[in-house]
Amino acid sequence: MPCSALWINALWILLWALSPCASSSYSEDQCSWRGSGLSQQQGSVEQISLHCSEGTLDWLYPKGALRLTLSPRLPSVAVGPGGSSSGLITACVKPSEQFHGAQLYLEQDGVLELLVGDRLDSSSPPRVRCFSRLPGEKVALFLQATPHQDISRRIASFRYELRGDWTARLSLDSNPVSSEACRPCNNTEILMAVCTSDFVLRGNIRSVAEDDSLRAAVIKVSATRVFRQKYALFPASGRVSRRGEVRTLLQCGVKPGPGSFLFTGRVHFGEAWLGCAPRYKDFLQAYTAAKAAQQIPCELPVD
Repeated sequence: MPCSALWINALWILLWALSPCASSSYSEDQCSWRGSGLSQQQGSVEQISLHCSEGTLDWLYPKGALRLTLSPRLPSVAVGPGGSSSGLITACVKPSEQFHGAQLYLEQDGVLELLVGDRLDSSSPPRVRCFSRLPGEKVALFLQATPHQDISRRIASFRYELRGDWTARLSLDSNPVSSEACRPCNNTEILMAVCTSDFVLRGNIRSVAEDDSLRAAVIKVSATRVFRQKYALFPASGRVSRRGEVRTLLQCGVKPGPGSFLFTGRVHFGEAWLGCAPRYKDFLQAYTAAKAAQQIPCELPVD
């Protein structure tokens, strides 16, 4: 690198370090953190605590280490698809494609497990990693800076999400995928999914494509009726039906086919992931029978 370029990089970093925004800072809602290793002393470990179910962490010019504890404001009891209470909390982290300058570890009961390594420029983008913990279990994320002569382009950044009701159906980093993750939902799970999912819609499968980077099948759906959606996953487009995408595990072998389905599931890093998806006529039969027996957990304005 030319000397002038090195001098400009060094000057820019120095000015940034001396500016007020060089110190670390939390977002107003304490969901996210942004800071710089330039403000840390050599060998120090900065303690960070975030208190939301989702957010981001951006560590510019990593130096030393960070220890992050996630204490989300979640219900004390997690309710699974079958209505059972386990208290299990699942967390997932999604590193940015430009994750550089640090390694991310899971610290659980004093043991470190590598989740994300320092990326080389030629390596493939890091994938989502998930882990679970029980109430009272001590879990933290530990970021260790890796030594580099030029830190001007090093940024360790990731998004995180925590939920108290995820199941093995959303284990994106489990390999191989268990049969439990792909089995069809029973009637009890379907009725519970209608009440607790981020999206509930009736629609048809237009096509199925593969996303090798996520090891996922991308189901292109034409939604004829949107009962509920947490985000604008299926925006109105002036057509009779709304179009959108739902992802599921590639190993589950989803194929396009005729007929109308009830799609339910969770929003995961801004993307819709499939939960229960019975044929609509099968859901309607189960829903009608449960309603007649006064055993439905919630009502849906069905046809």
